[in-house]
Amino acid sequence: MKRNIIYAAMLAPALLLTGCKETFIERPSLSGTTTGNYYNNAEEVRAATSTLYSGLPWRNYESRAQDAIGDVMAGNMFTYTDTEYLNFSVSAASERIGASWGAFYKIIGYANVMIKTFEEKKAAGGDASYLDPAIAECHYIRGMLYFFIARTWGAAPIITDPGATALSGNFNIPRYLQKDVLRFALEEMQIAEKALPESDVPGRLTKYVAKGMMAKLYLYQKDYANAKAKAEEVINSGKYMLVSDYQGMFTKASMNNNPETLFSIQHQFAADPWGTGNIKNPDRGAGALRTSEADAWEMYVPSVDILKEYEFGDLRRKWSVMEQGWTNPSWKPQRANAPAYNAFMANGFKYDTLQPVNDGGSLAPTRSNIVKYFAGPGKTFGGDPVLGQGSGNNVVLLRYADILLIYAEAILGGQASTSDAKALDALNKVRSRAGLPAKSAITNKDILHERRVEFAFEGDYWYDLQRQGYAAAKAIIDKQDRGTKAYSSFITNFSEDKMFLPIPAGEIVQDPELGKDPVPYYK
Repeated sequence: MKRNIIYAAMLAPALLLTGCKETFIERPSLSGTTTGNYYNNAEEVRAATSTLYSGLPWRNYESRAQDAIGDVMAGNMFTYTDTEYLNFSVSAASERIGASWGAFYKIIGYANVMIKTFEEKKAAGGDASYLDPAIAECHYIRGMLYFFIARTWGAAPIITDPGATALSGNFNIPRYLQKDVLRFALEEMQIAEKALPESDVPGRLTKYVAKGMMAKLYLYQKDYANAKAKAEEVINSGKYMLVSDYQGMFTKASMNNNPETLFSIQHQFAADPWGTGNIKNPDRGAGALRTSEADAWEMYVPSVDILKEYEFGDLRRKWSVMEQGWTNPSWKPQRANAPAYNAFMANGFKYDTLQPVNDGGSLAPTRSNIVKYFAGPGKTFGGDPVLGQGSGNNVVLLRYADILLIYAEAILGGQASTSDAKALDALNKVRSRAGLPAKSAITNKDILHERRVEFAFEGDYWYDLQRQGYAAAKAIIDKQDRGTKAYSSFITNFSEDKMFLPIPAGEIVQDPELGKDPVPYYK
C-alpha cells in the first residue's frame, strides 16, 4: 500500500511535468517549479492534468491486466499465459492483479496531488476559470478509477490525501465496503459533472463524459432510473454518434478521439514501448504478421465460445476477429530470407490455416486472432506506424455504443422483456451498424449478448457477468467452452468467492488491515 499509493503520490509532481511530443499531452519542465511560480495560466494547468490521460501511467493495467481480467476471465479470450484467469485459480500473487492495482492507485495518487495543489493555488489567488475545470478532471479520474476498483476487488481502501497519511505515519489503511467505494466514486463524478465544460477539444473530459460514466455506474448498481436519466442526457446532447468504421476505431490512429469516443487513454506513437505508446499490438496480432517493424506473438486469441456467440451476418465478427479467409489487401508483410512467405503475402494478407506457419499460415489455438488494437505489420508493409510493440492507437474506455446499450437496459429495468420504442431504437442502432435486423422486443439476455459481441476484447465483459449476480454468472460461465479447436474445456470450480479478485499479496504484507474484513467509510 505504501509503495503504490503513498509513494506514487509523493512522486506525482515530477511525473506530471515530464516532456512529451504531442500538444495534447505536452508537459513543461519541472525545473524550479512551485505553486507560486507555476500553474499561472490555463496551458500550464492543462499540461499537468493531461498526464491523467496519458498511456504511461495506465500501461500496467491496459497492456495485459485489462485483457486477463476483462476478457480471459470472462470467457472471451483463450491464452496459454494467463491460465489462472482462464480456469479461475487466480491467487493474490498474480502479476496482473498487482499491475492493475498499482496502476489504478498510482493514477489516483496523481489526481490527489493535483487536487490539493490546484486548491492551494486558488486559495493563493489563482484563477478559478482554469483551475476549477482542472480540479474537476481530477475528480472524474479519481471517481472512475474507484469505480473500476470496486468492480474488480469489491471492498478496497480509499485514499484522498496521501501526503497527510504519509506525515501521520499511520499506513494501516483498511478496506472499505464496496457500496461505500461505489458511493465515493459516484460523488467524485458528480463533482466533476458540475464543473467540467460542456465541450472541449477531442479527447478532453466534458460534463457529458462524466454523465456517461455515471450512467454506467448506476447500471452496475441496478439504479435503473438514474442510469436511464444520465444516458438520456448524453444521447440528447447530440455530441456523439456511432461511427461507420467500427474496425478503424481500434486499428487506426487517425480515428483517435472520434465522435463515438467519450473517454480513452491517449497514446503516442513512439519507439520506446515502455513510454506512451499502445502496446497491445503484439499480444493480439497473428504471428504471420510479425515483421521487422511489428512484433506479433498472439498471447491472447478469441475463445471458441465467443466465436459461437456471433449471429450469422454480424459484421462485428470480421471487424473484431481474424479467421480462415479474413483478408487485408493493404497489408503486404515481407521478411528477409523468406521467399515462400514473401510470395504468399505479395498480394496482401490472407488469414490461412492451411498454409504452413513458416510460409505465412496461421495456426493459433482457436484458429483465430484478434483484430481490435492490432495496427498491422508496420508502415512499410501497408499498415499504421508500428515499432516493435508500440502503436499510436488510443485505448477506448467508454464509447457511445455503451451509452445506447446502457439506456436500453435501464429502460428494461429488470423486467422480463420490453417493447419500449426508445429502448428498441437505442439497441437497434447498435445492431444496424453491425448489419443485423432490428428486434421488436428485447430481454436481458438480448442485451447481454449484444454487449458481449459489441465490446469483445475491450476488457468489459467480466463486469457484465459479475453484475448479473453469482447464480446467473455461474450459469453462463459453466456453459462456456474455454478450450481450443483441438479440445473442449469447461469450468467446474467457479464459486462465489471468485466474483472479486484478491488484494495483491504484497500489499497485505505492507498493510495487514487489508487482510481483514471491510469497514464503513461513511459514518
